[in-house]
Amino acid sequence: MNKKRFIFSAAMAMILVVFSFFTYSCHAQAVNSKKYVQESIPTIFFHGYGSSYRAETQMTEAAKEAGVTRTIVRINVSPNGYAKMIGSIPKKAKNPIVEVNYDDNKMLNYHTAGLWAKNVIEVLQKDYKFKKVNLVGHSMGNMAINYYILDNYSNKKLPKINKVVDIAGHFDGIIDEDDEPGRISLDKNGKPTPMNQYYQELLKFRKVYPTNTRVLNIFGDKNDGTHSDGAVTNASSQSLRYLVSGRAKSYQEKKIVGKMAAHSKLHENKQVDKILINFLWKK
Repeated sequence: MNKKRFIFSAAMAMILVVFSFFTYSCHAQAVNSKKYVQESIPTIFFHGYGSSYRAETQMTEAAKEAGVTRTIVRINVSPNGYAKMIGSIPKKAKNPIVEVNYDDNKMLNYHTAGLWAKNVIEVLQKDYKFKKVNLVGHSMGNMAINYYILDNYSNKKLPKINKVVDIAGHFDGIIDEDDEPGRISLDKNGKPTPMNQYYQELLKFRKVYPTNTRVLNIFGDKNDGTHSDGAVTNASSQSLRYLVSGRAKSYQEKKIVGKMAAHSKLHENKQVDKILINFLWKK
């Protein structure tokens, strides 16, 4: 009998602890949510080359834990570009987050990557009605975003782009492919010399980039003398400024320094989480 009472008491104690923790977590999230805008604007995350939605979870979970949102869903893109929602967004959801997964994660055609981004946004529009969208990219994900904008800037059926966060962007080349430390120089306006073929395509942004969009450019410096994140030079990342300045509503840069500023570490960096959350959602 004593044994049964002990087991029962232990079980009740465990239930009480779990309930108390859940109640505290909900209360803490409710209190923290007051720090952030409460909007219906979704934020879509695009991963880099050879990666997956898992590279986005550090950032998306950090946002959820901070009290930004309670809704995180995924959209999977098949190798033929077919986009499928995994999960659903409640009609009254605040600051919903979408993690994008490209099954063909080593596809290098930027126009195709932009088309797939369009497919993602269109399938999201069918499930959840919105007029504005935030876009976040890491590495190749930035090119998917930029070529989506480049190829669809005149399409009025698509949502307006509210904010863009570019992380570790290789706008004018990648080390050991078409760039190397010290190769690119930037003038006082951020114009790079030389320009690779993709950057020359993106020069059209200077005439068509959406004027109501706020842009945050986050790049890393390993502090090893190369002025790079190990894969992309700071100059290549900072060349974004010349493309969007004079068009974007605002443009700002944040340089992250140290070991956690390496190219593949930036999306795991808590400093990046904080900067991203404040830029996208803080009141």
